[in-house]
Amino acid sequence: MDLNKQGIEYMQQGKYEEAAKCFSQAIEENPKDPIYYINFGNLLSAVGDPERAIAFFNKALELDEGMGTAYYGIGSLLYNQEDFFKAKDMFEKALKAGVDNSDTYFMLGMTLNQLGQPKLALPYMKRAVELNDNDVDALFQYGLCLAGESVIDEAIKTFNRVIELEPEHSDAYYNLGVAYAGFKNDYEKALDMFEKALEIQPDHMLAANGKKIVSEALSE
Repeated sequence: MDLNKQGIEYMQQGKYEEAAKCFSQAIEENPKDPIYYINFGNLLSAVGDPERAIAFFNKALELDEGMGTAYYGIGSLLYNQEDFFKAKDMFEKALKAGVDNSDTYFMLGMTLNQLGQPKLALPYMKRAVELNDNDVDALFQYGLCLAGESVIDEAIKTFNRVIELEPEHSDAYYNLGVAYAGFKNDYEKALDMFEKALEIQPDHMLAANGKKIVSEALSE
């Protein structure tokens, strides 16, 4: 097995020291190959060393500015550091470099949400879901984007898909309650959704408040 595959295998097993040795040796033997710097950057990200990880990703880009996974790696680290403007730039560069998978679209959508641009986030979340319709996080965030833009029928359909995949998703039930109460005026259905959210998560304050409001509306 070559050093690259061995290092990745060690990473997947959580054997980070062994992975580091493999990637270090690979870099020594192939100092001009950007993929080894990217793998070392991924390893450093995994062990919580973002500054050194970014340095390795940047070294990969010095060798080949078309290495989209390096842009994605930097973007993810910047997102975690809440540097959303720079993260957005990195995810856009990753897409341009051909890393057009569900994760990249999802992270760009999340970054735009953090920048207060949910309308711009919507098409990226939609694409993330199109590429992986089993990704609960992407589906849920797509549902929130749809609800935020008042595309309620599609939002309801999306939240129901979340529950289909993850039956204990209390936030999906809560948002269904909001959709039925606020847009469909179906208070009984909304009450049912809020109660299901509370069954799953008894301390869900938003669901408790929603239940209180629709219960009062039904009793009038």
